[in-house]
Amino acid sequence: MRKPTLYQRLKAKKRSQAMIIGVTWYTEDTWAQVKASATDPECFEDSFEKWKAVAIAARREFQRSGVRALEYQIIPNEFSAWCALHGQENNSTSRAEFVSERLSAAYNQ
Repeated sequence: MRKPTLYQRLKAKKRSQAMIIGVTWYTEDTWAQVKASATDPECFEDSFEKWKAVAIAARREFQRSGVRALEYQIIPNEFSAWCALHGQENNSTSRAEFVSERLSAAYNQ
């Protein structure tokens, strides 16, 4: 068996060190619940179906650029408790921070 070339080794190393990001994910019910309690409901798409299409396209684009995009399902009552604990409102910044924190905790265990 031949030894991998330098290019092949570097490419494999780059793949193993890919950046990981969290993508906020919802079911139709959780999307509606989080949107209903959001301070920025205008930041949500008009429907769950539109949101899902945008989210899938964004995840695909991240993956094409070499970023590992992991879905994180928001559970509304857990997210609300997290917001209360951290003195945050339900807005796009806090949703992103929540997902990032949860995925970081899962990957750093």
